[in-house]
Amino acid sequence: VSKQVLGQVLRELQPLCTAEQQFIEKFFQLSQDATELQVLEVSVRTMSSPVPLVKEPTTRLLSEIFSCLEPELRGFLEVCSKVHPFSCLQVLVTLNDSIFEMLGSSSTLRSSFLNTVLGNMRFLAKSRFNKCIETLCKEIEEAKMPSKMKDRILPSVSLFEEFVNFSEEVFRTARQRGDLHEAHLRLASSVFSSINSLSSANLKVNTDMVMMENFHHIHYFLCQKKIHCLEDKKREAKQKYSEHMEKYVKYLGQPLEKLNHFFEGVKARVAQGVKEEEVSFQLAYSKQELRKVIEKYPGKEVKGALETLYRKIHKDLSPEENLLPVVWHTMEQEFIHQYQEFEDLIQRCYAGSGIAMDFTMEELLSYFNSITLST
Repeated sequence: VSKQVLGQVLRELQPLCTAEQQFIEKFFQLSQDATELQVLEVSVRTMSSPVPLVKEPTTRLLSEIFSCLEPELRGFLEVCSKVHPFSCLQVLVTLNDSIFEMLGSSSTLRSSFLNTVLGNMRFLAKSRFNKCIETLCKEIEEAKMPSKMKDRILPSVSLFEEFVNFSEEVFRTARQRGDLHEAHLRLASSVFSSINSLSSANLKVNTDMVMMENFHHIHYFLCQKKIHCLEDKKREAKQKYSEHMEKYVKYLGQPLEKLNHFFEGVKARVAQGVKEEEVSFQLAYSKQELRKVIEKYPGKEVKGALETLYRKIHKDLSPEENLLPVVWHTMEQEFIHQYQEFEDLIQRCYAGSGIAMDFTMEELLSYFNSITLST
């Protein structure tokens, strides 16, 4: 509504000021200096500071006739800011488009008075826009984390999405997007800081899981929006999401924990200089000890452990993000890599012993496949 009202006001204001200026110049035989207008245009375009009204005869007369114009426009901007927290975006876009249209039109008689008034309104709108972004960044960074985390997506992430969706719609046909690009980058950095701060939060659920879901959510959102200035942030979100998924998978633990612990010891001995063929002569890593550990993991027990693990992941993850297949696939790849490493160590350190895992690689893959298909 504010955009429509302001747009209508500006459309009616321009011909009114132009007609009044033409009358004054003709009646009093006055004219505006072209150099003066060019200086004013540069000031309005750069908007580095409010533009003072030049005490040139035509401008002076117009400022007296329209003395209430700038205060009324300021008042309107004040009302807009109270109606909606993001209304400053609509005001800024409307003023930008109106000024660029006015300055770019060859058929429009240019008024230093109107240029100055609109330039000052644009400066005010830009200041309010900057203040809005500053407040929003602070709100995102200082947002308190929900203690129970029923909704896994943080309020700061939702707030970022709300702003991006609103601003993209407002700036959809805007002629200038520089202000918005800068705002997007500032807000994205703030929301990333908000998620990273979870690492020191005392949550009742796994922190890496929550961070994984939030970075995944942002990455998916940015893929949909296709905002050029946020391409680097999109890649960073994907990287962060992958990193925390790896940490979450490790947190879930190892279904072959004792076997993993045994072979970690074997690798440690080799790293200390023990020859691979002599590892089995170490009491703690003898063939007999290896057989004892392997016997604890028959195929049936391993499949049961994987089913339990799948149920835990299913319970942990929020269904909205649909990350269960991705995490489960990552877990499968990790498990396969671990199995291959165990087999390799057995071949190198226990060659000719006839020792082997209780289940084959084909059987392992069938465990994962059956668990996936059964859900």
